[in-house]
Amino acid sequence: MIAADDAKAGQIVEVDGDLLIVEHGHLRKSRHAIPQAFAHADDSEQVVRLSITKELLEDSPAVKDGELDRRAVAEHYGLAQAYEDPETKGYGDLTPDDPAWSSEQQALRDGVEPAPQRRAKIREGESDAGLRGRQIIPADPHEGP
Repeated sequence: MIAADDAKAGQIVEVDGDLLIVEHGHLRKSRHAIPQAFAHADDSEQVVRLSITKELLEDSPAVKDGELDRRAVAEHYGLAQAYEDPETKGYGDLTPDDPAWSSEQQALRDGVEPAPQRRAKIREGESDAGLRGRQIIPADPHEGP
């Protein structure tokens, strides 16, 4: 694995759901988790490239005795996600101001047609909306140029 700062970051030893478990170090080996979203295969060089630095990977919560704290990993990498709470066996809720909500999801929650859908309707001629949602008034065919 090659990190964003071109440093060798270890090797993938396990895949746990959407997380890669990476082992690094020579004498004192340690394991850390990284979301697959930050790893990309480089087939031309036959390596996995990370979009984060080696330092950020090494500072992440360690995997100890096979135990992985998914919430701590998500928080470390700045990812907002619903997680399973082992104590309540339930899932955390995403709040409306949570960064994990996309603008399209928020628009749907607010009862507004999301912009991509609105643009698609305009392109397909299913809407008369013009700039800033104003109706386009067609030219009068009886008037001269």
